[in-house]
Amino acid sequence: MISVNNIYLYFGGQTLFKEVSFMVNKGDKIGLVGKNGAGKSTLLKVLANEQSINSGNINSPNGTKIGYLKQDLDFIDGKTVLEDAQSAFSEIIDLEKKLEYFNKQFNERTDYESNKYLDLINQFNETEERFRFLGGHDIHSEISQVLSGLGFSQYDFERQSSEFSGGWRMRVELAKILLQKPDILLLDEPTNHLDIESIIWLERWLKKYSGAIILVSHDKQFLDSATNRTIEIAFGTINDYKTSYTKYLSLREDRIEKQIQAKKNQDKYIKETKDLINKFRAKKNKAAFAQTLIRKLEKVEIIEVEQEDIGRMNFRFPPAPHSGKISLSLKNIGKQYDDLTVLEKVNLEVVKGDKLAFVGKNGEGKSTLAKIIINEIEHTGNVELGHQIKVGYYAQNQADFLDESKTVLDTIYDAADENTSSNVRNILGSFLFSNDTVEKKVGVLSGGERARVALCKLLLEPVNLLVMDEPTNHLDITSKELLKRALLEYDGSLIVVSHDREFLQGLTEKVYEFKEQNIKEYLGDINHFLKEKGLQDFKQLEASQLKQKQKEKKEDSQHKISYQARKERDKKIKKLSNKIKKIEKEIDSLEKELKEIDIKLADPEKFRELSKNADFFTYYEQKQERLKKIEQFWESANIELDTLKQ
Repeated sequence: MISVNNIYLYFGGQTLFKEVSFMVNKGDKIGLVGKNGAGKSTLLKVLANEQSINSGNINSPNGTKIGYLKQDLDFIDGKTVLEDAQSAFSEIIDLEKKLEYFNKQFNERTDYESNKYLDLINQFNETEERFRFLGGHDIHSEISQVLSGLGFSQYDFERQSSEFSGGWRMRVELAKILLQKPDILLLDEPTNHLDIESIIWLERWLKKYSGAIILVSHDKQFLDSATNRTIEIAFGTINDYKTSYTKYLSLREDRIEKQIQAKKNQDKYIKETKDLINKFRAKKNKAAFAQTLIRKLEKVEIIEVEQEDIGRMNFRFPPAPHSGKISLSLKNIGKQYDDLTVLEKVNLEVVKGDKLAFVGKNGEGKSTLAKIIINEIEHTGNVELGHQIKVGYYAQNQADFLDESKTVLDTIYDAADENTSSNVRNILGSFLFSNDTVEKKVGVLSGGERARVALCKLLLEPVNLLVMDEPTNHLDITSKELLKRALLEYDGSLIVVSHDREFLQGLTEKVYEFKEQNIKEYLGDINHFLKEKGLQDFKQLEASQLKQKQKEKKEDSQHKISYQARKERDKKIKKLSNKIKKIEKEIDSLEKELKEIDIKLADPEKFRELSKNADFFTYYEQKQERLKKIEQFWESANIELDTLKQ
């Protein structure tokens, strides 16, 4: 689908790509990985034809459609969420308007015998044929499915896009790209503004997608789930692995070990050659030989080893000061913004050493409660900190509070006290800021580097209650692993708001789900929460979303559809209703049969008699399995029927 041939790109005074070549085939789901600054986002821009190259070429068949989600987008106001999403189907929407016009004409006109009326019928038929060919009858259900999967309610569909935050508007842009179903999807950090449920939905969608995908992500679990191939950018070239991210890590480790050995052999060869040159260059009868060695040495291509010194990137939080048994007590907490109630009668107690995760859809009050705990916003109810509790807080946009005119070193020195000022350079070194990098202005740092500076400030003062709101945003995979390791060793109480499943795995022993203005406790880590919620089963996820939509205030967001479209929809509803009736009959029959068997099994004599038949229990288990499967079919069919009726 795309052929990248020997491309070179010089950018910002450095060679970003040299001799880069690879093929993207239909069905490839590629994770693009590499260090911050390696050129991942730039390569996506090149493939989207938004960044020119110095040499080489990129070829694709005529008519290849590319959908590109970049991190920074310019939004256009003046449309509702639904209208904005519908713009992905501009031709279909235009055809739909034409069909509505034709239907109106048919209802109003009476000149059935005239040539103009016959022309109108021909135009209608041509338009209807094109409408059907493009899948026009399905777009409203597709739009509803994708927007709902990305977290929008039916009520949200009719709200102006400008009413939403930048993160939610990015979701609309992602929805438009998914709805267009391009041949190739280029996605740059698509999960940055998604909650856990939406990430799981997106994973499922991408798995079913038949086109090619190239995505950049720092979410290890998302990469493992959504990709089957990994392209690593290192030293301006690429390494192509026909496998998912976790397997790539193992293969990469083997490759680097071989590189290290090859580098040692090369260094030994260079040293020995230089020793010979120095030995013979002053001797007349050996000077020519020395020159030959010099020329050979000049032609040697130096082996570079990409290896992060993870050993020195090691930090830990200061020991938590002594405190009472109870770290935090929340009683009847409430928060309202104008007419919108975010939290109501929330109660929570944090015991010393507890590690809690706040999860849930965006907008349900996770960050709001975090800000209430640190007394940043007004609220109702009581917040009581335990004896000698000292709170540390990392905001979702913590990096935005840094002074861009200061250097990294000055930023940390200014935040340090007399006890920690002597240790500033060591702390910065643990976050990969050393030598000249500590003199960089904050304003020129990348998002990931700023996040590391903000985290670094947290280490300067010991606290015994740490509240962290989306601390992994902008951090690369290595930095996230180091932060997780430090939090596991932290001996104070922890509250972390996050949508990163891999980061939360094994980190917390309680999960609080934010839903319907309150919280619900789940014991265990994020895996236990997901298992209990049943979110790994996509059918159950769709069912829970449907129930949620039914509870929410909603308005009639359905556009008027043509007579033909209504007829088609009614036909589908009738067919599906008949299917559901047949399924229900089979369920009743199976339940009756299994009940009769259970009665027999309860009778000891009949149980012994049945046990003599070697095939009986196999038959019994098959019937139970059939009932389980057909109940799932019934649930799926009912969800589809409710969607059609809406």
